[in-house]
Amino acid sequence: MTPQPDPQAGAAVKAADRSHVFHSWSAQELIDPLAVAGAEGSYFWDYEGKRYLDLASGLVYTNIGYQHPKVVAAIQEQAARMTTFAPAFAVEARSEAARLIAERTPGDLDKIFFTNGGADAVEHAVRMARLHTGRPKVLSAYRSYHGGTQQAINLTGDPRRWASDSGTAGAVHFWAPFLYRSRFYAETEEQECARALEHLETTIAFEGPGTIAAIILETIPGTAGIMMPPAGYLAGVRAICDKYGIVFVLDEVMAGFGRTGTWFAADLYDVVPDLMTFAKGVNSGYVPLGGVAISGEIAATFAERPYPGGLTYSGHPLACAAAVATINVMEEEGIVEHAARLGAEVVEPALRELAERHPSVGDVRGTGMFWALELVRNRETREPLVPYNATGQAATPMSAFAASAKAHGVWPFVNMNRTHVVPPCNVSEAELKEGLAALDTALSVADEYTE
Repeated sequence: MTPQPDPQAGAAVKAADRSHVFHSWSAQELIDPLAVAGAEGSYFWDYEGKRYLDLASGLVYTNIGYQHPKVVAAIQEQAARMTTFAPAFAVEARSEAARLIAERTPGDLDKIFFTNGGADAVEHAVRMARLHTGRPKVLSAYRSYHGGTQQAINLTGDPRRWASDSGTAGAVHFWAPFLYRSRFYAETEEQECARALEHLETTIAFEGPGTIAAIILETIPGTAGIMMPPAGYLAGVRAICDKYGIVFVLDEVMAGFGRTGTWFAADLYDVVPDLMTFAKGVNSGYVPLGGVAISGEIAATFAERPYPGGLTYSGHPLACAAAVATINVMEEEGIVEHAARLGAEVVEPALRELAERHPSVGDVRGTGMFWALELVRNRETREPLVPYNATGQAATPMSAFAASAKAHGVWPFVNMNRTHVVPPCNVSEAELKEGLAALDTALSVADEYTE
């Protein structure tokens, strides 16, 4: 599709947005949202005809890119056949989506509870864990994001939690491993892993094992920085959960469905949780869908005891038809394998080469189509390029970096002092190289703020 400039239409879209749309996570008078005219594949464009390579995949969910024709056709076909139906019935699209998902989840996570997105998937996973164990508390990590609903935001370990944290949600936070900014004075990944596990078990001991229903972790934390857990950590958490009868929940909302070059990030670590949440990449966000994959043991808790939860649009036929088509497309086109190959052969070498040339790059980490660059003022001290949770003038270096990337036709994912490289999982090698060249230029702007 060729972008056709239409500034007048763009002005009308922008005016209506500014008059009536209330945007998330924003001071409404301080934002200037781009009016988007269209999108296809790895690109979107504005009403001026300027095209952007989307290195953010929307909000890290367009795993098969925009407007994949087979998924669009599946949604159209489902709409013509049965647009919607109540969740208490067996519907073909819903049943098939559940089957395809269960075939790919690790272990015996064979029952699928559908939600409308990732946050309510976390809400229901926590509810299931509490009902299964009869315990109130849930442990989650700092440097995490689990969603914007009440329980999920309380479990979140970043500043978005603060305004909604009443201290009564039963959420207890702990430090997960992250060697680059270790809280454990570790010098090696092995030390970081061992000390993080010791810290977690000590936290459990002092909170009271009999009060803890679940531990929830993003398998690979996404928005918080794509921090790859060290070898043995997730297996160690699994062992701790088994020791104390705690439900182990993995949040795969961002990392799942090919993003890491595997169907789920858990596959990289050979670990099976009791519950797994998903959303985003399950159908590339074409129609809102999320869910919880449930182990046999926890499913059995509700075999003859009603589960006290549900959603009007649970397993919506349009969303499930999109999921069926997306999973089939990913299989047919080898998208998971493609993400793994380009991540290893193109993205990682290029990012490490950028790190050698740009003093603003302190750390490179990731896998598949899931990468982060940690930007710093000083490589020796590791001082972040901008302060934690910086806004306004304090955030100028990252704002300047982002502005440069956009000026060169790339839409970056920027959070705090990081930029993430998270394009669609079926991005081409040529597109990747285009995006990496723009990042190279933008990093030169970031370099101007280094010491």
